[in-house]
Amino acid sequence: MEIIFLGTSAGTPTKSRNVSATAVKKANSKLWSLIDCGEATQHQILHTKLSLNNLESIFITHVHGDHCYGLPGLLASASLAGRITPLTIIAPALIQDFVENTQRISKSSLSYKINFIHVEECKEYTDGNDFDVEFSELSHCVPSYAYTFCEKKIQGKLDIAKLQKDGIKAGPCWGEIHKGINQVLPDGRKINASDYILADRKPRRIIVCGDNDTPALLTNAAGSANVLIHEATYTEDVSLKVGKASQHSTAKTVAQFAEEVLINNLILTHFSPRYCRNKNSSPSIADIANEAANYYSGSLFLANDFDMYLLNKDGELQLLSNKNKYVGQ
Repeated sequence: MEIIFLGTSAGTPTKSRNVSATAVKKANSKLWSLIDCGEATQHQILHTKLSLNNLESIFITHVHGDHCYGLPGLLASASLAGRITPLTIIAPALIQDFVENTQRISKSSLSYKINFIHVEECKEYTDGNDFDVEFSELSHCVPSYAYTFCEKKIQGKLDIAKLQKDGIKAGPCWGEIHKGINQVLPDGRKINASDYILADRKPRRIIVCGDNDTPALLTNAAGSANVLIHEATYTEDVSLKVGKASQHSTAKTVAQFAEEVLINNLILTHFSPRYCRNKNSSPSIADIANEAANYYSGSLFLANDFDMYLLNKDGELQLLSNKNKYVGQ
């Protein structure tokens, strides 16, 4: 499973960070899903190998502009690029109003159909052939959601010992059984393929969150997750200055939660523009990294725009495209 960050700033863009957008895809697949679509997300996509024609679904976490203002432009560009395949958008109901009103006011139309699914009315979605997606409600000043991507169609190994014990000879039928196709043997026995397939590992799970001031709301979703992607808009000291009105998480609160639920990999994102990249200045991104590392002992990462991560089959997260990695101590 691959994760590509297209925007990692909160509220407004900076010279090095655009606002929220994240891509999730199966490794070596052209198909992909987009979570949030802040202003200029389509510009960010131009710097990647991602194609709007291969975009399978869009998930919007909430209605704030830094998470959805790029949506009308991206949809229009996909149309101008000749897209004809229907596109599914899973989002709060107001996002459908936003998209349709923008098209009406601008007198624009699309060359493909949009299938809107209101996140308030369902709990999960099957994203093509690669993922099942579950929804979790979060806490913010507007309704906000997290999306958990769980891989499906894991190819298990053949239980050769059982095949041999039951007198099923090696041959083409073994290949059919491995594909999950039930068989009728020459002696008339009916074989249930699932009885001879071993599940060699658990499905991998990635949680991508919208804005949220209460990480504990993700306790159920986090139980079997390999990766948690969560906003850490502030450090504790800055959050106290901003006050309760922010309704965002700090690096400390997210790190404490990830430690409590034993998530192996934590990626922090959605940083306030006040945090600069220069570690010698203050406040800096290093402040967020250091605060989180004090409370979390797993693999800790701070996302940068265009970072690409690979979650391998062993559940290990690898940063492929950037060296700015912070590991919990």
